[in-house]
Amino acid sequence: MLELNKENFESEVLEAEGYVLVDFWSQGCEPCKALMPSVHELADKYGDKLKFAALDTTKARRLAIKQKVLGLPTIAIYKDGSKVEEVTKDDATVPNIEAMINKYL
Repeated sequence: MLELNKENFESEVLEAEGYVLVDFWSQGCEPCKALMPSVHELADKYGDKLKFAALDTTKARRLAIKQKVLGLPTIAIYKDGSKVEEVTKDDATVPNIEAMINKYL
């Protein structure tokens, strides 16, 4: 799981070829922290097919807003630098995230 920040987001996500899953989370978001181990398991399961990355929005608030992340947790899939789909807040469940991943494999 790649740790994203303001410095590497553009090169690792927006300029990346293929699919990248980004877990937008923050230290103060309990649902985010509860979901994180499951997202790491999905990274172990599908990591050879798409890139998995996480961005702590506490340290990159403007970047999150620019990416239209208005609620947490948000799990987004990017293809060739463009956001193609996301699940957010109550919809960010492991079955929904896995279903979204499978659409793009």
